[in-house]
Amino acid sequence: MKIIVKAKTRAKMTKVERVDQPVLDLGEKKRGELVTYKVSVKEMPVSGKANEAIIEALAEYFDTAKSNINLVSGQSLKQKIFEIN
Repeated sequence: MKIIVKAKTRAKMTKVERVDQPVLDLGEKKRGELVTYKVSVKEMPVSGKANEAIIEALAEYFDTAKSNINLVSGQSLKQKIFEIN
């Protein structure tokens, strides 16, 4: 499944929240297919550390291995698309 993630870095605590409203406009068809999450992590967005922390948070939230989560797009953006196998 693919999900949209709104990333918040340098947060006080790490947490994952499901959001009802999509934060990324992908058109009506795709918007209905993707669920949006807001992920807050303590790490700074330097050298991919924040992306790795987001993957760890998602792995814990979905109770799966980190290797099952891939960043599809948005490597250096706040809005990202992840695929979870």
